[in-house]
Amino acid sequence: MRTITAPKEIDRLFAGGRRVSHPALLVLALPTPEARDPSGRVLFVAGTRLGGAVTRNRSKRVLRESVRRVGGPWPGWDVALMARAGTEGASSGDLDAAVRRAIDSLGIT
Repeated sequence: MRTITAPKEIDRLFAGGRRVSHPALLVLALPTPEARDPSGRVLFVAGTRLGGAVTRNRSKRVLRESVRRVGGPWPGWDVALMARAGTEGASSGDLDAAVRRAIDSLGIT
């Protein structure tokens, strides 16, 4: 799974990406720039508000597995998933459904 690591690209995604909110996560998406490889990339974010490093890392692992189960990364799209307080406690089925709904509402298929 290709991830977004460059700060410039992360800033571009947060500045211009379309957003969909859910109690367990926030999803941002932006079409891949034409000059770059069209394969999709994903960014997983868990802020310090969630708690300590163990909690943040677990939240990112849970999101990563959900993206794999749902079929991501999506070709032609850069997608960021931000963990929220409800991420860690959500069941895998609920989280998968939330990711699917967010991806569908953003027009990513």
